[in-house]
Amino acid sequence: MTALRIGHGYDVHRLAGDRKLILGGVEIPWEKGLLGHSDADVLVHAVMDALAGAARLGDIGKLFPDTDPAYRGISSLKLLEEVGRLLRGSGFAVVNIDATLLAQAPKIAPYKARMAENIAAALGIEAEQVSVKATTEEGLGFTGDGSGMAAHAVVLVEKKGASL
Repeated sequence: MTALRIGHGYDVHRLAGDRKLILGGVEIPWEKGLLGHSDADVLVHAVMDALAGAARLGDIGKLFPDTDPAYRGISSLKLLEEVGRLLRGSGFAVVNIDATLLAQAPKIAPYKARMAENIAAALGIEAEQVSVKATTEEGLGFTGDGSGMAAHAVVLVEKKGASL
């Protein structure tokens, strides 16, 4: 029998003028980037937290503390690979991922397919198992006024051999 678990992840980062904007592992040309210890990929961070939560692995702050210099500037896709390894080691497999970026700008429609492909590749799953969406906040709040970006992710994982 297969046990299913749902995980939800949320992340937020402030925007700054002296950083690259990395979302879903894609460098997007824009005048601002996200502040953080790693590459600050808010979308991938939300996915990692959702996966870690579903498998009861903790959160990314526990798994990859920002006090550890080993993670300074690291690609979040590398961290996602490690979450995937931990997930599989715990007997879980990803069923699907649904992630939403909250940002007033820039438009990410041209990059969504590559983001889904990057997330899938880091986890060793098919791109069809990953949905990436974006929405503005109609000028409201910190995402609407352009001072930051946020992301939500919901995941479904399954564990073989467990009871529902």
